[in-house]
Amino acid sequence: MRIISGKFKGRKILKSVDNSTRPLKDMVKESMFNIIEHSKLMNLELKNTNILDLYSGVGSFGLECLSRGAKKVFFFEKHLPALDILKRNIEILDCENNCEIVDSDVSNLGEFDKISNYQFDLVFLDPPYKDMNLNFILEKISKIKILKKHSFIIIHRNKNIIENYNDKLKVLRVENYGKSKIIFAKIQN
Repeated sequence: MRIISGKFKGRKILKSVDNSTRPLKDMVKESMFNIIEHSKLMNLELKNTNILDLYSGVGSFGLECLSRGAKKVFFFEKHLPALDILKRNIEILDCENNCEIVDSDVSNLGEFDKISNYQFDLVFLDPPYKDMNLNFILEKISKIKILKKHSFIIIHRNKNIIENYNDKLKVLRVENYGKSKIIFAKIQN
């Protein structure tokens, strides 16, 4: 696994040794960042942004954001093998000052209090495919008002999963890549 672009371009990061997490494929990640940075729909400049990476695994998405100029990334990860690799990846890239790790289950909504003083430009959700109800997380994000006015949410799911999101989530674009589906959305207040 590698960083695709930015100041860490070409640097290798460690991937999970077990099958409990599924890292983003480089092709999917590259396409996502092209949409983030070049689509009129999002038109998000990553420089100096705050990123919330939920279910972060080994940190592939958040570390790519840092490489492309994000100011700070908050990683939520509870699975200890992935968490250990995430910490090592942050050390490998020497970006500890730009990272915060919350080693807890995202469904433990009390942990969101640790980030309630921040405003995020982008939220990335990459839950295990078996987790079927993301509405409780989306509701909490909306309720604690951690999003900037023009913030976006990106959700990585299996393309065969059909989910009903609450009416506060406005889906802007859906892209399919092999077995993956990437949903670009906003939370409406």
